[in-house]
Amino acid sequence: MTKIIAAITTSVDGYITGPDDGPDKGLGEGGERLHYWVMGGPWSYENEPQGGPEGVDAEYLNEMTARGGAIVVGRNMYEASGHWGDKNPFGMPVFVVTHRPEEEPETGEFTFVGDFEEAIDRAKEAAGDKDVSIGGGADVIRQGLDAGIVDELHIIVAPVILGGGKHLFEDFSRSLDLENRGVRQSRWATFIEFGVKR
Repeated sequence: MTKIIAAITTSVDGYITGPDDGPDKGLGEGGERLHYWVMGGPWSYENEPQGGPEGVDAEYLNEMTARGGAIVVGRNMYEASGHWGDKNPFGMPVFVVTHRPEEEPETGEFTFVGDFEEAIDRAKEAAGDKDVSIGGGADVIRQGLDAGIVDELHIIVAPVILGGGKHLFEDFSRSLDLENRGVRQSRWATFIEFGVKR
């Protein structure tokens, strides 16, 4: 049965970006440190990563990729990533939630959907018996949690305090009970996996 998994990286103080994030600095000022685990170590916008994930980091990514059948992301994440160079980097269908789907050309790389619920429905259909990942940003993850559709919440904590930026649970006032499913740790991140109780 298809599960919906929300997964995102935060700083120790709960930010998913540093200050002043945008199209040329998707993770904001100093936010590159959030994704050292994805890039295989230190990198910056000026100095592209030279390697890739290893050890526990690669294990987690490979596991999630094997489980995944489709991904839902928000427009801000899509814009902040520079549209991933207009190439889908995930190897599975990506549905981008946007209030302006008509503004985006259909290239076959991404599907633009005007409604979160519709994006989830389409992602489930595309995923078949695999899982659907809500990959960020924070707004679409909060929408999924608020709608009560998330089965697992994965918080990946990078060992950094950013002191500002976009906060994962900004303006989220709902109470949720979570069940510890597992913790793993690498040099660059602590992976905390929760089941979301209903």
